[in-house]
Amino acid sequence: MAEKQYAWHSLEASDCLRLLGADPDHGLSGEEARQRLQIFGPNKIEEGRRVSPLRILLKQFRNLMILILIVATAIAALLGEVLDSIVILVIILLAAALGFWQEFRSERIIEALRGMMTPTCNVLRDGVMVKVKAEEVVPGDILLLEAGDRVVADARVIYSQGLQVYEAALTGESIPVAKTVSPTSEDTPVPDRVNMVYAGTTVTSGKGRAVVTATGMRMEFGKIAKEVMEIREEKTPLEMRMEEVARNLGKIILVIIAVIALVELVEVPLLGGELTYTALITIFMFAVSLAVAAVPEALPAIVTSTLSVGMWILARRNSVARSMTAVETLGSTEVICSDKTGTITKGEMVAREVFLGGRFYSVPNTSSQSNPSGSSSQQLSEAEADLKKLALAAVLSSDAVIKKGAKGFEVYGDPTEGALVLMAEALGVDSAEVRARFRRIGEIPFSSERKRMTTITSAEDALMAYMKGAPEVVVGLCDKVLVNGSTEDLTEEWRERLLRANEEMASRGLRVLAVAERSMIEHVPEYSEEYVEQGFVMLGLVGIIDPPRPEVKEAVERCRAAKVRPVMITGDHRLTALAVAKEVSIYREGDIVVTGAELSKMSDKELEDKVEKISVYARVAPSDKLRIVEAWKKRGKTVAMTGDGVNDAPALKRADIGVAMGVTGTEVAKEASDLVLLDDNFSTIVKAVELGRWIYDNIKKYLAYLLEANFVEIAVIAISALIILPFSGLKGEELLPLLPVQILYINLATDGLPAIALGFTPPEPDLMRRPPRPRGETVFTRDVKEYILRALLVEPPLLLLGFMDALPLGIEAARSRMFLMFVFIELAIALNTVSLSQSIFKVRPHKLLIITILWEIAMITVLTIIPVTREALHILVPGPRDIAWIAAGATTTFVSIELLKRFEISRLYRAMRGE
Repeated sequence: MAEKQYAWHSLEASDCLRLLGADPDHGLSGEEARQRLQIFGPNKIEEGRRVSPLRILLKQFRNLMILILIVATAIAALLGEVLDSIVILVIILLAAALGFWQEFRSERIIEALRGMMTPTCNVLRDGVMVKVKAEEVVPGDILLLEAGDRVVADARVIYSQGLQVYEAALTGESIPVAKTVSPTSEDTPVPDRVNMVYAGTTVTSGKGRAVVTATGMRMEFGKIAKEVMEIREEKTPLEMRMEEVARNLGKIILVIIAVIALVELVEVPLLGGELTYTALITIFMFAVSLAVAAVPEALPAIVTSTLSVGMWILARRNSVARSMTAVETLGSTEVICSDKTGTITKGEMVAREVFLGGRFYSVPNTSSQSNPSGSSSQQLSEAEADLKKLALAAVLSSDAVIKKGAKGFEVYGDPTEGALVLMAEALGVDSAEVRARFRRIGEIPFSSERKRMTTITSAEDALMAYMKGAPEVVVGLCDKVLVNGSTEDLTEEWRERLLRANEEMASRGLRVLAVAERSMIEHVPEYSEEYVEQGFVMLGLVGIIDPPRPEVKEAVERCRAAKVRPVMITGDHRLTALAVAKEVSIYREGDIVVTGAELSKMSDKELEDKVEKISVYARVAPSDKLRIVEAWKKRGKTVAMTGDGVNDAPALKRADIGVAMGVTGTEVAKEASDLVLLDDNFSTIVKAVELGRWIYDNIKKYLAYLLEANFVEIAVIAISALIILPFSGLKGEELLPLLPVQILYINLATDGLPAIALGFTPPEPDLMRRPPRPRGETVFTRDVKEYILRALLVEPPLLLLGFMDALPLGIEAARSRMFLMFVFIELAIALNTVSLSQSIFKVRPHKLLIITILWEIAMITVLTIIPVTREALHILVPGPRDIAWIAAGATTTFVSIELLKRFEISRLYRAMRGE
């Protein structure tokens, strides 16, 4: 059979069978199925190239900061500083190992989620039903579908008996779609092709047969998967910022080498020395040593460990980050484009409101209750008997079954029918007991043409018919109406009243069903549509909705407080989408609602111009979602896209941060995402945004802390070596105010554990009241620059004064004091760094920071007391004067930095210039 592309939905079922060489009653033969499997290949989605463990490991070394550290390691080794090079290399390997483990573990979690797909289906082969693996299904196979089945391939419906399919995974439509056999026009969009079933969707009720038209990558599912694979990934904000830090450090290192070498070349002859080969090598070694000191060796390890902590916290909050940088990117989010069904809403249908006897009643045990404008919500007790009669009719005209589980009731069957049954249970009607008492003896099934379903039941010599369906249809089949326990004639006035109530409920986004009953006189051999469906009593209207999750409104309000724009994108109808968006405050007065049809008429430029005014998109196609994300990105925004369906995957991949649903999410969506929510909860995304901001805030704090420490080192060492010591008559190694091993210890003691502990600093009070970071914002923000400038104003004078005070006692005494002052001042300033701008009394340090500072104090005390370690560090036992300088230096630094936080240095600078 040759492969051709047809608009299968526009052809008659008989033509589809002929073109596919399929027999509706016999199916394919086993031999024919095997031949077609050879031609078309297995029915599975091609997976993007799996990320191998080796590739994950190599990725950890693919950044400029790591490369600079590797160069620094090599230079340190060449200069004879073997200990330095070994320590730096160990830090690099630890950072790489931690990053590898976190990303490798996340990939394994995703693989476990991937294994949750349904592996088999029922097909007709050689005239009998057989169960085959989904990947063995071929074009021309006849699928046998019934409630609960997962559709495994795209297929044309050839027989339908009340067949309804839940297609949210593909289209975003939250209500099951009734399937028919009749052809549709060729230009019918995927969501409206009611004679097709698609892979990844689920049969909710009825039964039917369908001939397979596409498998593998030719399915709608596969087309979207292919589109996802072709989208090129971009660097995350954190990766770009770390590259910026590495570039700037690289420039600083080159400048340091050039300036110090030039100064030394000029200074040596001025002091009476000669520029011999040995002298030149000494100058170069000194310049490079300072440059290596400028590199924050612990930065990659600390960034990695903090992101790792973030992934761990996310996991505790029901999220799996597929890469560590995704944790931080969440904190940059400016726009959240969220799918409605199952993310903003519960993903289950609930009866919310009833119109009965001319009055509105709110249904108990729903997430929220409705008080319609112009109508009063009455107490249920006023019409308890009538409500129970309506509930009984709703149960007996439905097929859905509910079972009580550990987490409440579970619905089996059509979600809309499930809502009716749950409503009955809430009103005190036991659905199982009622169905046992009223035995069903006949049924006229629902179809999209009839828009109604009727059942005939028999109990205790009573023969009854019950009907549910579209109000405009059911009202036309009734001649009586239930009012306050008795029936009245269904006058024209009553018909208008019922239809107005229907419109009013629909305007609030409710799906409205009418429920009616009829007493039958006698049993007949066949309960035909013409015989049964007349003379019904209208019992009432039931309004059903997929309600918002109760915590979503608060999450949306937190988004707005954080200046993050929430946007709803759904395949549902406009009125339903708007009602939910209003309820959770995504839609506000003045916002625009756009449908997929309206969106298709807009050019990309028009969409880009209007995108910031649009809060709700309804009835959209997969390509529409991708366009929306693109439009926001063209506006320079960092976009998060949340979703669970195949239709969300391209946009998930293109967005800066893709968030997939772990429970209801399809494998394609999970594969395309950066973050998988294990509870499918919108509020978890907002918590993740807060966590991302907190992580980035802490990364910025210890970046400032590391750079401040290294810049102060460079300033103090350079001033001492180039100015103070040469004019003190010292030469050779005596010109070094600190030895390499002392510099290394200062870096590791202060840049290590205390810096890591800064990653646990609690969030600042205004964290979720700040606007998101602009997309191109440098990591060297004003508060970071001012923090480093404060440190450079306060620390070097204290260190140099202490050094010069001890210099008359000898270079070793001066080095010892400067070394110990450095350690204690940096430990004190770690406390200042819990906030770059707010007082330590507003942002309290984490207990881990206090513990690490006390640990470092204890460590340096022990190392100073023990003779062997004291000699290894080339330090002397501090005397009372040294201890006084150390204590005064640490205290003065801490107090000065805290006081200077009250003043913006940049503002003072502008004031001095008269700006």
